[in-house]
Amino acid sequence: MGGRVDLLKQLRHEIDSGERLGPQLFFTGPYLDGNPASFQPSIVVQNATEAQNAVRQLKSEGVDFIKVQSRLQPQAYFAIAQEAQKDDIRFVGHVPDSVTAAQASEAGQASIEHLTGVLLGCSTKEEELRQRRLKALPRGENFSQSLERDRVWNRDLLASYSAGKADRLFRKFAANHTWQIPTLPLLIDLAYLTAESDRPNDPRMKYIPTDLRHNWELGRREGLSDQTEADFLIRRKLIQSSLAAVKEMRQLGVKLMTGTDSTAPNVFPGFGLHEDLFYMVQARLTPTQALQAATSNPAEFLGRSAEQGTITPGKRADLVLLDANPLDDIRSTEKIHAVILNGKVLDRGELDALLLKAEHFAAAH
Repeated sequence: MGGRVDLLKQLRHEIDSGERLGPQLFFTGPYLDGNPASFQPSIVVQNATEAQNAVRQLKSEGVDFIKVQSRLQPQAYFAIAQEAQKDDIRFVGHVPDSVTAAQASEAGQASIEHLTGVLLGCSTKEEELRQRRLKALPRGENFSQSLERDRVWNRDLLASYSAGKADRLFRKFAANHTWQIPTLPLLIDLAYLTAESDRPNDPRMKYIPTDLRHNWELGRREGLSDQTEADFLIRRKLIQSSLAAVKEMRQLGVKLMTGTDSTAPNVFPGFGLHEDLFYMVQARLTPTQALQAATSNPAEFLGRSAEQGTITPGKRADLVLLDANPLDDIRSTEKIHAVILNGKVLDRGELDALLLKAEHFAAAH
């Protein structure tokens, strides 16, 4: 989780003290990014000194990780990697556009989110495609020209896939303990949105505040506008390539975790995790492997396997009780009977009351 450190620390204190109901929080604080930053809040770092100072600052403020973003330049990125290692704090996030996924793994990036740089790292035209992506937009380029340029880039990415390069990259991830958090709902329901996957009348919209819902709807319209059936075919192929990469990484020993990137458009807080579990199984993980990506694997990544992540006497009591077996159908994780949060039991009635509260909040905002 990223954001302002003071607010996140206060929220974590309220949850840990029992003043507020909520999950355990582990956070990065502001992202480290190039200029202009992709998202806020961010700290812009454009050289090694700024990068080192930013890592030291965030470490002193008590963040759990450093998160890197897409617009970092190599000098700043590798300085972050060196300083994080020196200060004994892991860095996670995107593979910057100017860095390869293999370089990120070798630099010690602890986890890669959204498969950033992964499909590109499987291409025989990796460097050529990277340079085309980094190249400044032609002056006077209109929307149609930009759309066509992206179409050609994606077609070339798919056509240049190399099983050999993929195998070498994924083995590197496994050897370097570079975890992957694919956030499949973000890819399938947003980045590679297709007409058939669009769900404008999703009943879960009632839990999304009105202003945010408006932004989601605007983003969906933009994502679907001027797209041809050929464009949707490319997006479906990108989805299949992403799912295949997840399957192969798992087979080669790369550690996986679930993730959602809430509240990106079409990614519903809370519900998104269940979708990611479903997509993990669509990627040919077994239901057990998918569930591990949401339970024991995150505990291992956080160094908390002795305290949580599995149902064992003496561990923290964080449990979800279901009315059906998710090993038979992973969608059964949505059939929740009760939740036990650090020993506190929330039955179905209490959970429904929380949903109603979220609905009322959304309607009022």
